[in-house]
Amino acid sequence: MEATVVKTGTEGTTWGGGNQPLKASYGKMMMWFFILSDALTFSGFLAAYGFSRFKFVDAWPIADEVFTHFPFLHGVDAPMYYVAFMTFILIFSSVTMVLAVDAGHKMQQNKVIFYLFLTIIGGAVFVGSQAWEWATFIKGDYGAIETKGGQIIQFLDKEGERVAIRDFAVAASRDRVEQTGDNGIWYNTEGEYLPSVSYEQVKEGFLANDNLLVRLQYKDEHGHHIILSREESIAKVVNDGQLIVEGANLRHNEYGHPLFANFFFFITGFHGFHVLTGVLINIIVFFNVIIGTYERRGSYEMVEKVGLYWHFVDLVWVFVFTFFYLV
Repeated sequence: MEATVVKTGTEGTTWGGGNQPLKASYGKMMMWFFILSDALTFSGFLAAYGFSRFKFVDAWPIADEVFTHFPFLHGVDAPMYYVAFMTFILIFSSVTMVLAVDAGHKMQQNKVIFYLFLTIIGGAVFVGSQAWEWATFIKGDYGAIETKGGQIIQFLDKEGERVAIRDFAVAASRDRVEQTGDNGIWYNTEGEYLPSVSYEQVKEGFLANDNLLVRLQYKDEHGHHIILSREESIAKVVNDGQLIVEGANLRHNEYGHPLFANFFFFITGFHGFHVLTGVLINIIVFFNVIIGTYERRGSYEMVEKVGLYWHFVDLVWVFVFTFFYLV
């Protein structure tokens, strides 16, 4: 008994896509496969972030209290303004990439050059802004004390305003020297960095200033940080305090739970690497457009393939922005 084959299409075969399935070239299909696999990777990272945040929701930092800086506006409280600016720049660069691809379809070389140049500038500004944000996040602003149980306690005045530890710490009589196993207790070191003030200096200054209170990293049922009374604050600093934390790294985080810093560095760093890669690829394509490589080929498909990648990077940032900064 012979099998019956249903023949359709102009070529008389069941699958008539040939070497261009869905009328897409091999290069564009491979770019779509890459985007799909990369989307799954970012989805896994963001899902892990979501689970961790849900588990430690009472101790998770509030983004409006962490990302409050704007370049050249020192001391001005501008929560989320610079992150919003970065997001606008990246989305605008996606618009210029669309215009570059459209100009390529119309074989308008000069317009492709112009819009690709704007896209590269936008990507470079975003990467530079992210580097600045990282530096600010690592450096910190107010500082905090980490307790023996790993909790973060921050300092407020009685009006509820944050107070930097360096503003009330008692001045040292000599330069700070990092405590190590050689010059201190053999099992207790101050870690990979040396704070500007010691725990003893902060404790002494706190006890001498009756206007200071302690704020815990944990929140109440209304989502507000728990603030201790003066007596409770003294007991917390004196009995539970252990070391000074300034800024954030992979082990300590003055803003709250250390997992927040870990995810921030990893996910935004991974996305930043994608943007930097996109900028470098765009530069290569940009110079190829200038020397007329795609004019001689009769097609600007390479610009379109790079555009697919760039739009994906922009779309991923929308999700990162939502998860880290808005939710």
